[in-house]
Amino acid sequence: MSSRKFNELVKDKSKEDLLKLYTDLKRECMNLRIAISSPGEGFNPSSIKKCKKNVARVKTRLRQLKDCK
Repeated sequence: MSSRKFNELVKDKSKEDLLKLYTDLKRECMNLRIAISSPGEGFNPSSIKKCKKNVARVKTRLRQLKDCK
C-alpha cells in the first residue's frame, strides 16, 4: 500500500481502530524480523522499513487525536 493511501486510511479511523491497527502493525514488524533469520524464505528487506513507517504514521495520528482534546 502506498504511503498516500495509508495516510488517507489512517485519517478516517477512530482512536479504537487506530489502536487495533497499531498492534497489528507491531505484530507484523515482529514477524518480519523473525522472517529475516528463517533461511529459505523469500524475504523483501524493504518490507520492514515500510512497516516501521506505517507504525510511525499511526502513532503520529494517535498523538494528533490526543492533542486535540
